Amino acid sequence: MSSSWPALSLSAWVLLLGALWGCQPARTHVLHPAGETPALRYRVTYVREPGAALDVELTRVREDAPRDFLFTQPGGVDRVSVLGQEGPGHERSVSSEGRVLVPPDTRLLRYRYPLDARARGTRSDFFTGMGEGDAWHVAGRAWLLRPRRVTPSLRAELVVEGVDALPPWTPDASGVYRLEGGDLVDSGFHGFGGRRCTVRLPGAVVEVAVLGRMSRMDDAALCAWIHQAAREVLTVRRSFPYPRITVRLVPMPGRGQPAPFGMVLWSSPPSISLLVGQDAAPAAFASDWVAVHELLHLAHPTFVPRIAWLSEGLATYYTELARARSGRQTPERAWTELLAGFARGRAAVGSRTMEDVITRGASYQGTYWTGALFALRLDVELRRVTGNTRSLDTVLERLAGSGSTATFDTFGAAVDAVAGQPLFQVLLDRHLSRPAFAGLEPLLEALGVAPGPDGVELESARDSPVREALTAPGLEGAVTAKSEVRMSDRDPIVSRDGAPRHVQSSLTQ
Repeated sequence: MSSSWPALSLSAWVLLLGALWGCQPARTHVLHPAGETPALRYRVTYVREPGAALDVELTRVREDAPRDFLFTQPGGVDRVSVLGQEGPGHERSVSSEGRVLVPPDTRLLRYRYPLDARARGTRSDFFTGMGEGDAWHVAGRAWLLRPRRVTPSLRAELVVEGVDALPPWTPDASGVYRLEGGDLVDSGFHGFGGRRCTVRLPGAVVEVAVLGRMSRMDDAALCAWIHQAAREVLTVRRSFPYPRITVRLVPMPGRGQPAPFGMVLWSSPPSISLLVGQDAAPAAFASDWVAVHELLHLAHPTFVPRIAWLSEGLATYYTELARARSGRQTPERAWTELLAGFARGRAAVGSRTMEDVITRGASYQGTYWTGALFALRLDVELRRVTGNTRSLDTVLERLAGSGSTATFDTFGAAVDAVAGQPLFQVLLDRHLSRPAFAGLEPLLEALGVAPGPDGVELESARDSPVREALTAPGLEGAVTAKSEVRMSDRDPIVSRDGAPRHVQSSLTQ
């Protein structure tokens, strides 16, 4: 990540990396018929007094419905009320692992999840609840009690009352979310309350929730920022990777950085949430990298199992290229940012080999930038062997035609197919046993990238046509195609004075 990228606190990076390693692959969501009887039915009611909370009533609709339940991220609920077929029931304690096992005759389970951290006796947190007033952010894994084991055939319905909600899923015309078991396991990020806007791209929609008050940015400007980042994905992919995604923006009081933190969770479809500095100036958002970085994760497949150095390397590499391709930064600036990132990666890992870095990790700078350098090497080699007619972009397009997930082997096979010869493993074997950033200087020299005291200069060299193609506008037609930002008619912008303030998050420096 480039020299202008803000440093995150240790606690933020621990949360980030922990969630990255725990990500699950995106799934293809198939809507089940509205007439099919679900096994479970959730009724979620947003309550305001004595503090913001979610009252959840979970009905076991069928006799064969699950009885063994789990809070994936426990700690927010201690006890669950259990009601049987014959009337009043009793309470069941939630185990330290988040498990609740109910009797066979259980009809209803009821519990309250406090969104306000003060009611939980904890600090405000990105996953367990951030917000104030009627604008709240929380991860589904914290509040949603789901079956401990799910099967592909499990079906559930969920409704939310008392507030406008933005989970990852799309409701039907009656406001019911018709879910599969996998949706309950990989439930993504959720927003409750706040304001809404819609970013429309060719063939895709990004629904945005603004969950709090900004001091210097109005909602239209925030959504234009997301619009810009989403359009930059179209410099890498010919069409937006998903027809619909959701994004939640959570202001952080006292912060002047445009986006100190962001994350994508692989719900179906993926859900993205970004912390934004409440006091950030409008001009600062023009140089932000976090929003486009998270959106660019949608451009590559979800790797199964998780391969952090490759997925983060791809997104980190393309973050600089996409901003140059869209014209948001010059090619010189893009290379300056890449070189600064490589320098930080090298400082973090020293003389450790690439194999050691990608297998043992222990440094996010090393992991991200070792991956980004390999992505650069791969892109350059693909362009060299195909006469600059195919690239890493082509690989991503090819993989997209096979679904939203890939293995390490299928990624390598796609590279070889695009190259027309064995390339991926050959290139990997060439560098695995060497220091992670060895050979960087000859690569830059061949590309005509010359670092100097006054910044990077781009010179004529053997591979300067390849270098120029890396940051060329490329998919210009897709980027300039008609798109728009629309503020929601049903939830119009409220004044800054009337918008809720956020409590301080635990993610502070």
